[in-house]
Amino acid sequence: MNPMSPQDLIAKAGRAMESAKLLQDAGDIDGACNRAYYSMFDAAKAVLLATVPTIDPTIGKTHGGLIAAFGLHMVKTGLIPAEFGRAFNRAHDIRQVADYTGDLIGSEDVTRLIQQANDFVEFIKTTFLTSK
Repeated sequence: MNPMSPQDLIAKAGRAMESAKLLQDAGDIDGACNRAYYSMFDAAKAVLLATVPTIDPTIGKTHGGLIAAFGLHMVKTGLIPAEFGRAFNRAHDIRQVADYTGDLIGSEDVTRLIQQANDFVEFIKTTFLTSK
C-alpha cells in the first residue's frame, strides 16, 4: 500500500464530514461523533504532511502522537488558531466516549462537534491545501 497524499487525506476528511452529518440526521450520535473526529484526524495529518518536511509519514499510527505533533507544529507555531487545537482535543475525548464508554452524548454536543470539525477541515483545506 502507498501512503496517502495530503490531497487524498483532505478528500477523505471531507467524506468523513459528510458521513458525520448523515449519521447525525439518522439519529446515530455515536457514529456521527466518530466520523466528525476522523474528519479532523485526517485533515490534521494532511496539513502536517503538507507543511512539515521533517514529519514522519507514519505520524498517524497513534492518535496521541498525531494530536501532539499537530499541537507542536501547527498550533504552537501560530499556523493554526489555538481554538482548533482545543477542538481537536475535545473531539478526541468525545470520540473515546462514543466508541468505548457507552455514555450518552447530548444532541447539542454532537451538533457542536460537527460544526467545529467542519470549520477545522475547511480552514485547513482552504488555508493550506487549495491551489492559489
